[in-house]
Amino acid sequence: MSKTWKIVGIEFSHMHMGDLLRCVDEHPNAEIVGICDPHPERMEDAKRTFDLAETQVFTDYQTCMEQTKPDMVILCPPTAEHADWVERIAPYDVHIFVEKPFAGSVADADRMVAAMAGSGKELIINWPLRWVESHVTAHRLISEGLIGAITEVHYYDGNRGPLYHGADKVELEPTAETKRESWWYKKDSSGGSLCDYLGYGVTLGTWFNGGQQPDEITSVVGGTTGLEVDEHSITVARYGEHLSKFETRWGTFSDPWVHQPQPKCGFVIRGTEGTISSYDYEQTIRVQTREKPEGYDQPVDPFPEGEGNGIEYCLKKIAAGEAIDGPLSPVLARIGQQIVDAAILSSETGRTQTLLGD
Repeated sequence: MSKTWKIVGIEFSHMHMGDLLRCVDEHPNAEIVGICDPHPERMEDAKRTFDLAETQVFTDYQTCMEQTKPDMVILCPPTAEHADWVERIAPYDVHIFVEKPFAGSVADADRMVAAMAGSGKELIINWPLRWVESHVTAHRLISEGLIGAITEVHYYDGNRGPLYHGADKVELEPTAETKRESWWYKKDSSGGSLCDYLGYGVTLGTWFNGGQQPDEITSVVGGTTGLEVDEHSITVARYGEHLSKFETRWGTFSDPWVHQPQPKCGFVIRGTEGTISSYDYEQTIRVQTREKPEGYDQPVDPFPEGEGNGIEYCLKKIAAGEAIDGPLSPVLARIGQQIVDAAILSSETGRTQTLLGD
């Protein structure tokens, strides 16, 4: 890869911007040429961490785009603003890398796809759990037919809460006032544990099950009295005669990247010929087959060279002229968004819903 990719980060509402910029900074063929946010104070840590000059820091995205002329833009706005930001950036003829979730709704996801249509550039939806070796190993074994046809996906995931950590997982201690002021806890910004974490489960779940779409969705939510959004959700998806369950939680006993809580964060997948448990950040997965019903531990696969995180993977694929696939593809991620939309509607109406946006 001889090209040096010029990359900018725009909108720092999501703390993952710092993690993604670090991936750029550490890539031998990429450089941060600019960062932009209307609130300068939100960029101070990134400016200092990555030793950026004043001329590389912007508060106006148009000035940023015109002066830096990037090849790719990383976007980390509030979920409800994803479509607005893709529509603003798409005319600059760049690849757009959007931090999860896909969008605030299927309609917004479709706006994002339409904005990029015919550009020849990639729209990428980054799901950090795609860069967990255990889940990639589970997907390989499923694709190889080890456990037969998938009949159930069980998912439980979350963390202590989005305000308990910043970029690079630096621990923080939020206050009640911080919660009230944060977009994460505002309904019109698509805040809440369901909007934050259900997309992970149903998008990777759709990856595991070969792209199947559920027939119907039933979801319930709970949380602290007085908050606009949920902190806990349980969603049941019916696929014919089979049921899958997806549970999201802000308020796990511990953060899974430090100490796995109970229940463990991750996936348990059942097939016609076996089962796999794949938990976040663990170095083995547990496999059970008809030949070995007692089960065994399978070491995780190391990532291929140059595919250890979303930035590496996408730059490698784009440079090789290969399509972005799996959970990062808008085609697969759209199914996940349909499930999320149906879950939100179900939780609001108290009724089972079919997929929206078909």
